[in-house]
Amino acid sequence: MNKINLYVFSQIVKSCTLVFFIFVSIAWLMQLSRLFSIMNNFQIEFLNILGLSLWLLPNLMNITLPFVIIFGLVLTFIKFHKDKELIAIFSLGLSLNEIKKPLYILVFFSLSLYFFLNFIFSPYAYEIYKVKEFKLRNNIEFDNINISNFIEIDKNLVIDFENKNNKFEDILINFVDENNNFIYAKQGNINTTNEFLEFTLFNGFKLVINDDEIEKLQFDNYKIEFPNNVNNVYENFDKNTIGLYELLDNFNNQNIKIFTLRLFDVAIIVTIILYFYFRIIKNNNYNFKSFLIFIILAIIILTIDNFVENFNLDFSQLISICILNILIIHIMGFFLRILKIYE
Repeated sequence: MNKINLYVFSQIVKSCTLVFFIFVSIAWLMQLSRLFSIMNNFQIEFLNILGLSLWLLPNLMNITLPFVIIFGLVLTFIKFHKDKELIAIFSLGLSLNEIKKPLYILVFFSLSLYFFLNFIFSPYAYEIYKVKEFKLRNNIEFDNINISNFIEIDKNLVIDFENKNNKFEDILINFVDENNNFIYAKQGNINTTNEFLEFTLFNGFKLVINDDEIEKLQFDNYKIEFPNNVNNVYENFDKNTIGLYELLDNFNNQNIKIFTLRLFDVAIIVTIILYFYFRIIKNNNYNFKSFLIFIILAIIILTIDNFVENFNLDFSQLISICILNILIIHIMGFFLRILKIYE
């Protein structure tokens, strides 16, 4: 590359880096806030929550990378156009190749980074995050909890209480078996063993709600126990934790779909850059309307891609929709050009 190529590429990298830190920082702070709101009820230490949130960063980088490229390109060429740098390049007798070459390098680095994040680093880090989150959520020390705020032990058990000097008061338990059950006690003790959560309750009542009636039991003393989830082992049901090795090692229908979707994620990056080159750079459309249309169309295909990942489609439907999604931005761009929307 000559100096012009290096300059164009360095400006693209600077803009993408700026957007990257802004987007990832905002996303990370939002996730950190969410973790604090969840984990704070368990009186988990700040450093443990902070450390847990760091394992989310590769996944957040993977999610935000397409947006980094979109807004990085827009910011770069707004600057070039505003500072008349493109005119200066062309006035030297240089061609679009001086811009095309840096874009080739951008495509190569973007695809390499996105492939690494999507197939290797992000699944690895996200699985560590899920395991650590599982352990923190299930390692509950009730004596350290001041405000329980309806702790969800598991999907069938929620408890609430007030801890006043290690004395549990106003205990409310909601658990689901074949019926929906509520237990309230004015006072009680909570004992944790390796296998069970044991509740000894005083002065309260139990409601059993079924389809036909509501049964109420008043009690002075009542004991009940539930399985302790601390000893449960985290089981991987999240497709975001499946890396390249797992995909290739067990190439079943579900993994084929995941592999295909991730390949199309990579293809979308190429599509976005190609659209930007042919519709904006090559046609010299450096106006607000062109940039806005580019951003809107790019976000549309990213949104569709996200929706497709959450639908249970057969393989042929998946391929068809993904291909159509990649073509959408070019088809819509073609019609917008015919209608002279860019002008």
